[in-house]
Order: sequence, then C-alpha cells, then structure tokens
Amino acid sequence: MKTRKNQTAALRKPEILEGYYDVLIQEGLEGSSISKIAKRLDIHSSLIFHYFQSKDNLTFELIDLMIDKFKSVHLLKFEHIKDDEERFTALIDMIFSYQWSRTVDPGVHYGFYYQSFRDERTLERLKKMFTWLKGFLHDQLVSFNSKGIIQVQDEERAAEYIVTLMEGLEFHAQFLADGQPFEIFSETAKKSVFALLKNGYL
Repeated sequence: MKTRKNQTAALRKPEILEGYYDVLIQEGLEGSSISKIAKRLDIHSSLIFHYFQSKDNLTFELIDLMIDKFKSVHLLKFEHIKDDEERFTALIDMIFSYQWSRTVDPGVHYGFYYQSFRDERTLERLKKMFTWLKGFLHDQLVSFNSKGIIQVQDEERAAEYIVTLMEGLEFHAQFLADGQPFEIFSETAKKSVFALLKNGYL
C-alpha cells in the first residue's frame, strides 16, 4: 500500500514533468529554468527540488517520459486488425503519420538530440528510445516477412532504414517543405518503404 508521501509524489512528479515539457516547447533547453517551471505551475521552486534534487534529474526523467510516450500502446496496437495486409499498412501509416511525428514536440525532441552530442547520459537515453523503436519494427517485419506480406532480406537493416527515414520527415518539414503540408512528403516516404519492403530491396 502506498504511503501518503508516495501518493503525493506519484501525483506531483508527472505534473511537474508536464510543466517542464510545456516550458521547453516555449523556451527551449537553453531558456528553461526551475523558476520558469515553478511560475508556470504556480508552485515554489523548492517543491521541484524536493522531488528532483536538480535540473539534470528533472531533465533525465522527462526524457524517460518522452520514451514512454513513444511506446504508447494506443498508437502502436494493431492486433484488432485481423487481415495481415491491412495490419501492415496500418503500421506504416502510423509510423509516417503527423500524429506519430508529434508524439513529442519536435523542438523538445531535437533539443535533447542536440544535447546528446555533449552529454553522455542524454545520448544513452536517446539510444535506448531508438533501440526500442528499431526492435519493435524488427519484430513486426519478421512477422510480416514470415507471412509473405513483405520480402525482406535483412529485417534489422530494414528497421534501421524506416527509423532513419521517419526521423528525416521532421528535417524535411522544418527546412525543405516550403509551406507544403507534412503529409505530402510523408506519402512519398511511405511509397518508397512499401516498394523496398515488398520487392526485397532491403
């Protein structure tokens, strides 16, 4: 049975992490601070230090929360689709969707990506996230390959390619889209993935 103290922590820590996330969207990593988070949540800074001890701890717990967001069951659960071909299409549609791309705000996502070049702990956590995603896709590709839905020679390489292309959608949206909807390029990306997976090019 949880104590009152643990129950309070279970309630307040997620609230503080979400507040930090909101500040990051507005201010970025360089512009965020404990005081800004406290002001946004209308609490005293000491309460944040009480639960997290430091901004670094707060940041690493937020990255862990971000990883959990990417593992959202409601986004990647396709067992209700009985037809294998339809389930495969649903998976690729989700991975290359605007909804999936905005699982985490791209400014926050790439803020941590930038930090990973300077901070080993951030790098390890992001590696954990992408290793999980690659592993999830690998297992899906093995299953679809065994059922003849796709023809893949190397499921691990194919999974890495999908993750890399998926991440490239944000690069395109930020620098190359020239005002065009996100879906324009994502549809092109999906078509290339379908062609490569269906025709044994990976």
